Amino acid sequence: MGVKLAVIYYSATGTTYRLAQAVAEGAEGAGAEVRLRKVRELAPEQAIASNEGWSQHVQETQDVQEATLDDLTWADAVIFGTPTRYGLPTAQLKQFIDTTGPLWATGKLVNKVCSSFTSAATMHGGQESTILALNNTFYHWGALIVGPGYADPIQFQSGNPYGVSFKSDNGQTRPDETALNAARFQGRRVAEVAAQFAKGA
Repeated sequence: MGVKLAVIYYSATGTTYRLAQAVAEGAEGAGAEVRLRKVRELAPEQAIASNEGWSQHVQETQDVQEATLDDLTWADAVIFGTPTRYGLPTAQLKQFIDTTGPLWATGKLVNKVCSSFTSAATMHGGQESTILALNNTFYHWGALIVGPGYADPIQFQSGNPYGVSFKSDNGQTRPDETALNAARFQGRRVAEVAAQFAKGA
């Protein structure tokens, strides 16, 4: 039986969604069974409608299922994706994380293999601090954090050993092949490490 891996993300204009798709592709390529899930949107309709890229993305992904706690219980490995907000995860992803208390309290998140990725509008817009902030959640869960490191040549092009990150220029620039290949590698690496851990358990 293959590893079960959940890619859970929030995306406003689609950058993080495209990275999430690539992460999922990489994990599937390593033999994992993948659930790609978005978290619930919290922004008011007026705010979404004021940004054409945002409203368009909402329509494009209306068929993507929303994440539930069952996805975390089901998964052997979890990869979170989020844009940065002041160097932190978005409120949408944080709200989902804040619902995980019952799973945490009963030890159901212990030894999950976890990782994360992000995007930001600018080159130094908080990518690393966002990933490190998500790691704080994983520490509390008792999870095993797996970053991409420099375990593949693509990492020397993408340049972020903490997790995939991409500069989106406020959603104007779509992830390039370097970013997408790095995302595929991250998904593959997490799936492979989770499989090794499961085999040795």
